[in-house]
Amino acid sequence: MAEESLLLSASPNKSSSLVSEISNASTRPFVLAFTVGSCGALSFGCIVGYTAPTQTSIMKDLNLSIADFSFFGSILTVGLILGALICGKLADLVGRVYTIWITNILVLIGWLAIAFAKDVWLLDLGRLLQGISVGISSYLGPIYISELAPRNLRGAASSLMQLFVGVGISAFYALGTVAAWRNLAILGSIPSLVVLPLLFFVPESPRWLAKVGREKEVEGVLLSLRGAKSDVSDEAAAILEYTKHVEQQDVDSRGFFKLFQRKYALPLTIGVVLISVPQLGGLNGYTFYTDTIFTSTGVSSNVGFILTSIVQMFGGIVGVLLVDISGRRSLLLVSQAGMFLGCLATAISFFLQKNNWWEKGTPILALISVMVYFGSYGLGMGPIPWIIASEIYPVDVKGAAGTVCNLTTSISSWLVTYSFNFLLQWSSTGTFMMFATVMGLGFVFTAKLVPETKGKSLEEIQSVFTDSPPQDSTIF
Repeated sequence: MAEESLLLSASPNKSSSLVSEISNASTRPFVLAFTVGSCGALSFGCIVGYTAPTQTSIMKDLNLSIADFSFFGSILTVGLILGALICGKLADLVGRVYTIWITNILVLIGWLAIAFAKDVWLLDLGRLLQGISVGISSYLGPIYISELAPRNLRGAASSLMQLFVGVGISAFYALGTVAAWRNLAILGSIPSLVVLPLLFFVPESPRWLAKVGREKEVEGVLLSLRGAKSDVSDEAAAILEYTKHVEQQDVDSRGFFKLFQRKYALPLTIGVVLISVPQLGGLNGYTFYTDTIFTSTGVSSNVGFILTSIVQMFGGIVGVLLVDISGRRSLLLVSQAGMFLGCLATAISFFLQKNNWWEKGTPILALISVMVYFGSYGLGMGPIPWIIASEIYPVDVKGAAGTVCNLTTSISSWLVTYSFNFLLQWSSTGTFMMFATVMGLGFVFTAKLVPETKGKSLEEIQSVFTDSPPQDSTIF
């Protein structure tokens, strides 16, 4: 069984099985594909991290008002929503690799527009194009890697790739203190420049090839991914058989609204809820207004940012190591519990600060609460909702599901970002109690409804939600 090879025990058979799987996964096409996905995540982080260190210099050089720069920052979200609307259809229509071509070209044009902008309209156009690219690639990246990786490395590969988002954000925070804003934009184009030549050599997804009727190419792609000496006949047969099974089930159902059939209600609910919970649980409030939280509670911003970044990165690394061992579901539960406690402690610190109680301890509690929140987020709620969303949808509705999931995260992200300052003015304590409530509800939802997917093939996972699942498909 695949699960056995994931356990780090003393058993020689299990250890050798794991080593064999890792060796097979380390073929050149898989490494190149992983590099492409990681560079995409790094580019995403650079885009997110660009505005914070460049605000003063951009406003001064281009003579922008606060309203002008706020629009420049917020138009990224508009692009995210536009990208979310087309990501599924585009990836299904032209394939995963050609869609990656499109997203990287958009990013390059966006960075060049920002770097050479003389007027605000070109600045905004570049940011909008970047938002569209991120809206497409934020779901496409995990899908592409999950469809290529062997089952026992799928979670680790996807989690490790997502770590590069944090690396990009941290790198641009640091570089922004020494590099001019135009030079920083040029630096932001480097990940896409690395990706473009690699796209000539990366394989297309075997699941997408099966979906569009290119069955003869499926086994060849799998051989290139697993190694020429690997026996991929069973894996290829399972992909082709399941794709045919899905097509026969839904021969009369086509288009976007196929996703809203009753049998897809559970996986659609799982994907939407898991992806929206961290956003509605205050992620963007913590991310964009961490300085406000620290200042309001008497914490040194510099110390807080450094410690928070270290803890989040550490949590992400631990998550990568455990996601294919302990499983997605258990990491999600630990992560959600930690984010709940972080929100609760932040609320308490604001309450103590407002009433001038425990004045010496309040800054320490506030710092610990933010560190617990971000560390817990990096452990599970950062990468795992997207991993699960890339695993649970059959290939025939994966594009439509991607559109819905992307729209969900974009809209919920915008809601929290827009309302956060208003909520703080209403009640700082009440705001973080609301976030804690969302994380608590998310914990209950995960415990009751989210299945464990580690160690299963995509076809086994997805068959749980169809009318006629194979016998070896139970994942609960």
